[in-house]
Amino acid sequence: MNLFDLSLRINGYPLKRAIRELNRIQALGEAAFEAFLNAQKTEIIRYHLSHNSFYKSLFNNAIESNWNSIPVMTKKDLQIPLEKRLSEGFTLRNSYINKTSGSSGDPFIFAKDKFCHAMTWAVIQNRFGWFDIDFNTSKQARFYGIPLDKKGYFKERLKDKLSNRLRFSVFDLSDKALEQHLEYFNRIPFVYINGYTSSIVQFAKFLDRKQLVLNKICPALKACVVTSEMLFEQDKQLMESAFGVPIINEYGASELDLIAFENPQNEWQLNSETLFIEILDEKNNPVPDGTEGRIVITSLYNKAHPFIRYDIGDIGIKSKSSTIQQPILKKLIGRTNDLVILPSGKKAAGLTFYYITKRIIEDDGNVKEFVIEQQTKEKFHIRYVSDCELTKAQMNNITQQVEIYLESGLVIAYERCARLDRSNRGKLKQFSSKVN
Repeated sequence: MNLFDLSLRINGYPLKRAIRELNRIQALGEAAFEAFLNAQKTEIIRYHLSHNSFYKSLFNNAIESNWNSIPVMTKKDLQIPLEKRLSEGFTLRNSYINKTSGSSGDPFIFAKDKFCHAMTWAVIQNRFGWFDIDFNTSKQARFYGIPLDKKGYFKERLKDKLSNRLRFSVFDLSDKALEQHLEYFNRIPFVYINGYTSSIVQFAKFLDRKQLVLNKICPALKACVVTSEMLFEQDKQLMESAFGVPIINEYGASELDLIAFENPQNEWQLNSETLFIEILDEKNNPVPDGTEGRIVITSLYNKAHPFIRYDIGDIGIKSKSSTIQQPILKKLIGRTNDLVILPSGKKAAGLTFYYITKRIIEDDGNVKEFVIEQQTKEKFHIRYVSDCELTKAQMNNITQQVEIYLESGLVIAYERCARLDRSNRGKLKQFSSKVN
């Protein structure tokens, strides 16, 4: 039974219609595709100018027919209550609502209309299909975090069940925990691994120390897809050796879509079907392919919430071999998270802090930016920019979550700042460690 597709349909996401639309786009010739892209860009701008007062206020004196005059949106523009950013006819009830991870330090809540979200899943299923992975039938070993409150925990477990996957916690990467993970691979015919890069690298290192190859233990295993953090070439080689399957690099953003996915030719193919992806300089002008610049993305289908020339906060280089129909991302610069190494010797993914700091991410836009630095194994420093100081209750809540997710006895210092120091590329790193 196709439980995954069925669960989307039950929740009102028209996946079949989205798949038909994706197939139509992919069947276009080059000239027809360019015409489709230009028409879709025009349509999404006109829609939001007509139906979204928030976007109209940003547009100012831009010229609709001059794409380069259209303003670039940043995450700071979006840090007002979601209800003020929704298009006419869209509500919290009839839209897909979620939070960004805050990995760039600029968290916010966003919305997608249901057809747009269905298009997201149509693209994801298409890309995984390149490697003979079917979301309805292929068993997934999932290296992700999970909420530890009862409601959030059981909600994610239900989603795991419907999505035919078993979740492995990234909050404990000790040898004992990894040994237990290995036992599951011995018993369950997983077809693919999917999850945070740093956590999966730790599993690969564990296998390498034991001189084991995973697909010898789990012959059904076909591929490993890593996401959310930078994949370094030496880690990729280690994982290929330890797992015995192709390692596929995924790059996405929850508020947008799948941005890039490594194709069978080992190229990082950008999503040109539902996104228009630009590489811009500091003055918001397009740079030539092969030149480093800011990654700026337009969501071509999201009518509930505008993401038009949206600066995602990453720096990248598009390959000179790119075409309008098949653009290739040559390099993504940044997006790496350090491991947390604790006094007990326990290790956890840096993205563990995403689940902890969610407690301070509020839809009222109070916390604008935040970064976390591990200064010693015991001491953590949270710097944040906000309208109001965090309350004692909020700080106590974060401390409690730290004890739940990591361990007790850690010292957390808070510092409210007027601004946060950025890298020379303008990028904030949510978590960094002086321990490693």
